[in-house]
Amino acid sequence: MNTFRILAASAAVAAALSAGAQQVSQPQLKIDSANRTLTIAATGSVTAEPNVAILHIGFETLPASAKAAYAEGARTSNAIINALKQAGVPAAAIHSQMQYLARDYSEPKSHKFKLVQQWTVRTTPERAAELLDVAVTAGANSSGEIEWTVKDPRTLEDQALAKAAARARANAAELAREMGVQLGALLYVSNQMSAPIYARPLMARAFSASAGAEPPPLAIEPQKVTRSASIYAVYAIQ
Repeated sequence: MNTFRILAASAAVAAALSAGAQQVSQPQLKIDSANRTLTIAATGSVTAEPNVAILHIGFETLPASAKAAYAEGARTSNAIINALKQAGVPAAAIHSQMQYLARDYSEPKSHKFKLVQQWTVRTTPERAAELLDVAVTAGANSSGEIEWTVKDPRTLEDQALAKAAARARANAAELAREMGVQLGALLYVSNQMSAPIYARPLMARAFSASAGAEPPPLAIEPQKVTRSASIYAVYAIQ
């Protein structure tokens, strides 16, 4: 299939997409001599290098009285944020995810509490390991998850959808040819985007200064960003 045909196939699918995408289930078609159809499903994927890293940074205090846990949590919280800002992270790139003071149930008869806080920090892939190290050194003892993404994920999604649409049309045309029939008009189409999957590394733990020389930052390799789209299409055949 040449480039012109691929573009034409993508345009045909896009024209019917607004109506078909609203339906969540496949159409119930009546099979009879007046309704000759061909059904096809296809998937398209696009992969790119990440240009954004979203770090998940957090900590939890040791069990203590509510007042002591809150005081220790406040000290640690401010130490982590100050360390990140001193490392050049703008305030707009740091967002609170959650924070709470709760009973510690590791010992059923204990009346101690712990304070938990989590943030996301948006940065470049090149600085991910460095900033994770900065946070852990400052007391972020429950950190490590990284989401690798791109500044404009919609572009990747559109490219994946175009690939799936072109593949659906090409597969339909080939199947029609092999079955000895002529492919007709597009009757129905629906699409579905796959949700991105993020790796969840082991949570980093703060090291003790008495353990010796400070280790270097973790060796972290960015993961490629992939978006996939699936097309379900029904064509008339002659």
